[in-house]
Amino acid sequence: MQYIADGIMLGLTLTILLGPIFVALTQTGIKHGIKAGIAVGSGIWISDFLIIVACYFFISQLSLIIKTQGFHFWMGLVGGVILLVFGVFSFFKSHKGEEKTPAFNAVSYFGYFSKGFVVNFVNPFSFAFWISVMTSYVSGKAINGVQVIYLFGSILFTIMVTDSLKVIMAKAIRKKMKPGHMEIFGKMAGIMLIVFGIVLIIRTHVF
Repeated sequence: MQYIADGIMLGLTLTILLGPIFVALTQTGIKHGIKAGIAVGSGIWISDFLIIVACYFFISQLSLIIKTQGFHFWMGLVGGVILLVFGVFSFFKSHKGEEKTPAFNAVSYFGYFSKGFVVNFVNPFSFAFWISVMTSYVSGKAINGVQVIYLFGSILFTIMVTDSLKVIMAKAIRKKMKPGHMEIFGKMAGIMLIVFGIVLIIRTHVF
C-alpha cells in the first residue's frame, strides 16, 4: 500500500505541472472534443510506459546518457523545435468555424495520438522524471518486481485519470466558448507552445 500511495502522490505532483503536455491536452479537448483529447492522452501514456520499461531494463545506461550534455542538447533542441512548429501552426491556423466536433476516425485518432506521443517523448523532463523515480526506488530502496508494478502502475493510473479529467473539463469549457473565444484560445495556446519551445532550446545551453 505504501508504494501505491507514493505512486499516487508522484502522479499528482507530475500532473499539476503546467507545461506543453497540459497545453496539448486542453487545447485538443477544447477544440476537438473528448475523443480527440483522450487520443492525445493515449499517446502520452504509451510514451510514458515505454520510457518506464526502458528505464527499468536499462537504468544504468540511461542514467549515464541523461547526465551527458549531448543528451540535453539534442533532446532539448529537437523537442524545442517540435514545440515551436506546433505553436506556430496553432497560432496562425484559423480556429473559426470549429464549433462542431469533426468526424473521428482511425486517421484522425493516429494524428492526435502521435501529437501526444511526440510532445511527451521529446521532452527531456519526462526522461529525467522517470529515471529519478526509478533510481530512487529501484536502485535506492531496492524494491522488487511486484512493488515496481504497484509504484509505477499507480503513477500511470493517476496520470491517466487526471489527464482524462482535464480533457473532460476542457470539453465543458468548450460548451461555453463562442467562436471568437475559440480563436483567442487557439492563438494563446500557440504562444504558450512557442514559449515552451524557446525555453527548452535555451535550456540546452544550461546543462
